[in-house]
Amino acid sequence: MVIALLVLGSLGCYLPSVSASVASHSRFLIPSSARELVVVSSPNYNPPGSLMTFRTYQRTSSTSPWVAVFPPWRAETGSGHLVNVRREGDHATPTGVFAFGRTFYGVKANPGGLHETYHRLICGDWWDEDPYSRTYNRLVHVACGTTPDFAAWSEPLWTETRSYPYLAVINFNMNPTVRGRDAPGSGIFLHAWMYAPTEGCVALRIPQLLRVLRWLRVADHPVIEIGTNAEVGHVPPVTASS
Repeated sequence: MVIALLVLGSLGCYLPSVSASVASHSRFLIPSSARELVVVSSPNYNPPGSLMTFRTYQRTSSTSPWVAVFPPWRAETGSGHLVNVRREGDHATPTGVFAFGRTFYGVKANPGGLHETYHRLICGDWWDEDPYSRTYNRLVHVACGTTPDFAAWSEPLWTETRSYPYLAVINFNMNPTVRGRDAPGSGIFLHAWMYAPTEGCVALRIPQLLRVLRWLRVADHPVIEIGTNAEVGHVPPVTASS
């Protein structure tokens, strides 16, 4: 999935305010169990240059204030802009709140410092993006040199050396996975910067990506929230870490 460019006005450390009606929308509710939060936001559903602001927060409990972790960064997002209802192949970035997968992946060797399982991608590792396949929206390994039935729709991950040196899976269209004609899409990742819009993923420059991957802990139930500035409003953090 690929990437592009924009500075979103002021990159302050506070999350934008939001009306109670928007904040209560179920698609943007942050689970009480979440102690790590990534927020990717834009002024509207058509981010200039497909670039959005990427912020990170953490808290010690469900009643604690969110505290900024890293400085705000720019992130590349989908060439199909933001959408509430996604479809396979529309290259849009979905809005809402999603968990991260429990395994990180990458074409490169384990970078170290990770708190979660790391799987180095090898020949035969595919992400199945055929909405009519029984293994849709999953990593599937086949014998190196063979072509799976779902190949025409899908990504041979080990060949994507530029975008996938390291990646985290964003759990979009999972648990349950919707397949078939109305499938909302697959293979939404947090991956490396590509100097172009993505096909729906969120992308960071590699040093920033590694900082995030080394910070994320499944035990802290991390989630990523994607939407407009108005939709992602929360109680602002009381302080910012250096």
